[in-house]
Amino acid sequence: MRFRDYLKDHLSPIGGYILCVGLAALIIWLDPQHRVKAMTLWYAVLLVTLLASAFLIARYWRVRRFAARLQERIDAQEAALDWPLPGGESATEQLVTKTYNQILTQHRQQVTALLAQQQDQKDFIDSWVHEIKVPLAAVTLLAESFEGQVPDDKLDNLNLQLDQIEFYVEQVLYYSRLDSFSKDYLLHETSLRPLINDVVANQRNGFINKRLSFRLNGTDQIVLTDNKWLRFILAQLISNAVKYTPEGGRITALIRNTGKETQLQITDTGIGIPKDEQHRVFEKGFTGSNGRLSNHKSTGLGLFLAEKLAEKLGHHLSLTSVINQGTTVTIHFPYVSYYGEADQTVHHPESHAIAVQTQTRSHPDS
Repeated sequence: MRFRDYLKDHLSPIGGYILCVGLAALIIWLDPQHRVKAMTLWYAVLLVTLLASAFLIARYWRVRRFAARLQERIDAQEAALDWPLPGGESATEQLVTKTYNQILTQHRQQVTALLAQQQDQKDFIDSWVHEIKVPLAAVTLLAESFEGQVPDDKLDNLNLQLDQIEFYVEQVLYYSRLDSFSKDYLLHETSLRPLINDVVANQRNGFINKRLSFRLNGTDQIVLTDNKWLRFILAQLISNAVKYTPEGGRITALIRNTGKETQLQITDTGIGIPKDEQHRVFEKGFTGSNGRLSNHKSTGLGLFLAEKLAEKLGHHLSLTSVINQGTTVTIHFPYVSYYGEADQTVHHPESHAIAVQTQTRSHPDS
């Protein structure tokens, strides 16, 4: 607290002091029974003023120390939530201290209760996801037993709906684990091409239903990542591409390295995303104009989860799109130093690139 600010806060008592001293001096000066010399009166006023000023300055330093403690906690921001305020000297300071510390205690109690509630919700979701997988697996086996007994188109549609249910169940599971990501990941070198083929094969019913073709281009690359989490990210991107690509369209995956990073691009020939919406596609719950269409129902979680998980893995996503031409989502895998050694990389393009011939697919199973 600056002294000028302190004086502004005490203008009323200072003004009252000046008024009282001036009035007392005037009364003494005008009283005919008290013959006081002017010089003596001025000395008395000056002495009282000096004493009052000394008291004012001493109190300023005490208030300044208390204000400094408050400012330290303001500057500490979140760290101040676990930093109680020591007792003050004056009654006002003690009241402020008591109120501040009570607020901290209430905040800690509310945070603890909220964390416990969130953990309960997470445990319930985890339990629900694992329990729902049992009847889903049973229904899938039952659907397979219908082969040859029901029309193929109806069976394909049933399998597609089962795939979508399983996809959304997985989305719920990964969303619930987003905050506890650090407890469940293992980084290791992963080959991109087999992983992409596996993800596409798992979504073959969607490709078959819309008669979409798939092509995987580029030389295989090894990246440092968590196989399970990256698989989920790819599943989100390819599922979006399938959802927004019209029948007979094409989805292309391209693996490339730029010398600074490895890139995996997923490109579709879908309806595209309006330019004014592209900067919001990774926001939680954002569905955009496309997601509001009756045949393109969207939760607004797919790209949000993909982007958040990519960040936690040290990757990041970017998106470009043109209306009625298609969308490209790129996963960027930057080269990173191994244990802080600048001359080593986790996946150097020359040492880890695997030469694989470009494959063209008209169908995920072909």
